[in-house]
Order: sequence, then structure tokens, then C-alpha cells
Amino acid sequence: MKGVLAHTNMFDSGFVSFKLHYSEAKDLAIGDVICSEVFSAGGHSWQVNCYPRGYSEAENEYISIFLKLMSKSKGVKAIFEAFLMDKNGRPSSSNSKRCIQAYPPEGYSSWGWGWYRFLKRSDLDVLYVVNGWATMVYGVIVVRDDPLAVPSSDIGDHLGQLLDCTDGSDVSFIVDGRKFAAHRAVLAARSPVFKAELFSAMAEATMSQITLEDINPAAFEVLLRFMYTDGLPPDGELAGSPVEMYRHLLAAADRYAMDRLKLICADKLWQNVSVDTVAATLNCSETYNCRELKDKCMAFFVEEQNFKKVVLTDGYVQLVQKFPSIMAELREKVGA
Repeated sequence: MKGVLAHTNMFDSGFVSFKLHYSEAKDLAIGDVICSEVFSAGGHSWQVNCYPRGYSEAENEYISIFLKLMSKSKGVKAIFEAFLMDKNGRPSSSNSKRCIQAYPPEGYSSWGWGWYRFLKRSDLDVLYVVNGWATMVYGVIVVRDDPLAVPSSDIGDHLGQLLDCTDGSDVSFIVDGRKFAAHRAVLAARSPVFKAELFSAMAEATMSQITLEDINPAAFEVLLRFMYTDGLPPDGELAGSPVEMYRHLLAAADRYAMDRLKLICADKLWQNVSVDTVAATLNCSETYNCRELKDKCMAFFVEEQNFKKVVLTDGYVQLVQKFPSIMAELREKVGA
């Protein structure tokens, strides 16, 4: 059974004026449906299904209304609204409803999605029926979620170029005879230690050239690059052994309170942990206060077969000599 339908359409919306012959609809059975004609909105086909005596026995006192997506589309997001025209031909705000849903919604069924209890039939009869007819208006507005194509962030590239060309550099560092030009503001923004050194009463704040001791120059170069770009070069581009470089970098990250870099280095070292390297890695984690890496290494040690093999390595001997308290903790855990 169908009602009388009038349809207007804009690019992303469609509105249906649906006349329900209520005097005939009263004779329908519960669950009988009156379908609108298929209409277009936002490039998709839709249909509204009206159940004048409710979708099921539980809704017998109500009119049920559901919107159904008829075209084979996915990922459609739409606003569905419905209201009635009162006996004076004006839109009624007291019985209007709106909802927004992605199609097909979760639990999508053959009858669509909407309201099981849109309006009591008794209210429809009293307030909206004129000469046996009730006029309902349905609106479907398709929401466009298509994002504009926005390029990925290139701030790291730009700051990296600034580091390479040294434009505007106002401080330089001498590390084992190598000179590195940099910008105080960038370093201070990335490291609270550099901020304290370069923008305080400390002597370094007035120096244009600072000599650093006890830091690997190749690691300092990678550290500077990370401060400007927030990235590390591939392992194949690191000077020397990647494992050794990550140990030096972890030390530098601890020195300058760069926690994110510290955890990145810890993760790289953990990925390369073996029976031969775990003692040296545990030594590094304890020396430079990396609790996360220490816990991983301790758990590796505790495995019985690993412990028996690790104690035969040179790294184990060095660990015992430097951190006897750790060894006591480990022996307690493995019952040795």
C-alpha cells in the first residue's frame, strides 16, 4: 500500500510530503506497511516505510516510521527528520523528530532505521487528520564527510633545512673537535636542560661557543637532528654499530631530559637484545635511568636458560662489577 507523495530535491537533501489516508490505514493489521516512493537525496536512493498500526504488537498504539537506504551504497551518513502538518496546514514542532546515522547503521535490518514509537495513533487522529488524511513530511540530508586532501606535516623538513644551512644560528657546540651550529630557541623548546643552560644565569647563556665533554660526537649529531625533525635516520645510515649508537643516544637523551628519544632508543635496544647483549643493555638502562628497558632486561635474565648462558659472557662480569645490587636482585629472582 502506498500513500500520496510529493517530492522536492536539492543537491544533498530530499524532502517528501507524504499523505496518509488515515481512515483506510486504521483497517490495516499490525505490522502492515505503507511505503513512500523511492526518492533521491545526496546522490542516493531512499524510501520511508510507515507502519500506521505499529511495527509490532508492542507498538500497537503508535505509528512506526523507518528510513531505508535503497541504493547499494556504503559509508553514507545522513540526517533523517520527520514532522506532521497540523490541521491548519502548518508544520508541527511538538511532534517532530530528527536523528543522524551512518548507513548502514549497526544492527541494520530490512525495514531500515528510525522510530518504533514516532507518534501515538490517538494523537494523530485528534491533532492532524483532516478529511481522513494526515500529511507527514520526511527529510533526508546527506552529510558530506569527504575531507580535503591536506598534505602531511612538513615542519620537520623545514627545521631540518634550517639546521643544515645554519641560517640564524646563534650558538655552536664543540664535541671532540667537531663543530655543530644550532639555534638556542629550538634547543630550549626541545630540552629543559638546554633551556636552563642557554636562557638563565648560567655561564653558557652568554657564550656563543660551548665545548661539551663526555658525549659521542656522532651521537650528538643525531641528537641535534632529532631535536629539529623529531626523527632518526635509518639504522643503515648510523655511524658504526646501530646498537652502540642507540646506547650513546640513550645516554645523550638522559643527559638532556628528552624522554621520548630515550624511549625510542630503549625500544631499539630491546629489539636487539640477545644472550650476548642483554648484560650490556641492562648496564646501559641502569646507568642512564631507563626503568622501562631495565624491567625488560630483568625479565629476560630471569628465564632460566637465558641466565645460565648470560653468566658466561663478558658483559655479565662487567655488570656484576658495576652494579652488584642488580645482580643480587637477579639472583634472588632466579633462585641462584
